[in-house]
Amino acid sequence: MTAKEIGERLRKLRGTQRTLAEVANATGITVSALSNYEQGLRVPRDTAKCRLADYYGVDVGALFFDKNYTISVET
Repeated sequence: MTAKEIGERLRKLRGTQRTLAEVANATGITVSALSNYEQGLRVPRDTAKCRLADYYGVDVGALFFDKNYTISVET
């Protein structure tokens, strides 16, 4: 998957109910890094991938590697 595709998934998971700062505080990832991931400027390292998948309650493999994985977010 490309950085852009990963960024789109991460933005969708965060939705409008959470701020970057909230996700950063919960995962130990900086706001700057999260912003770069969501904008598709950088791909998270493996440790960040695990933290984000755990935080959002999704499978790390499906989230970052499965092109057919569909993100559904409750509003």
